[in-house]
Amino acid sequence: MVNIENEYYEWLCSKIIDDTYYVQYSKLMSHLYDSIFTPVMDMDINRAEDGKSLRYRFGLDNDISENIISDCLDNKEYCNMLEMMVALSIRCEEGIMSDEWYGDRTGTWFWNMIVSLGLGTMNDSRFDERYTNIVLRRFMNRQYEKNGEGGLFTINGLKQDLRSVEIWYQMCWYLDSL
Repeated sequence: MVNIENEYYEWLCSKIIDDTYYVQYSKLMSHLYDSIFTPVMDMDINRAEDGKSLRYRFGLDNDISENIISDCLDNKEYCNMLEMMVALSIRCEEGIMSDEWYGDRTGTWFWNMIVSLGLGTMNDSRFDERYTNIVLRRFMNRQYEKNGEGGLFTINGLKQDLRSVEIWYQMCWYLDSL
């Protein structure tokens, strides 16, 4: 029997990176998958739920029953960081930014978040687990800069403190700033 969790992980990665890029960032992707996203703000629970819902989208895409998905993947209260970020990237592309002219930019939204977090240089040859943990802890504790630098979205010139705003609004304001 094929390991569904491994298939799911590969499916998540396929949504945001191609095979060549995956080889270069496999340690970071694996670390994000192993890192739990714990929402601090009440409304950010929606981002965790979006991440968890990807499990069932994977099931639909791969003709795997909801019962099997529930038994194999739905065993944690919250989603992991990779799920949350991929789900947010998909929502951004499919729900807001979809444009046939540009094609599917799900990966673009994901990598913009990686860069804003400060993890853009964490390819396999430079991956630093300690640094990555510090970055993720800073993000989850909302200890990043007021303009969002160190969080998922950096918006220069914004008067609002992004640390006090749910992730969904941060993303919407970021997209408005482009």
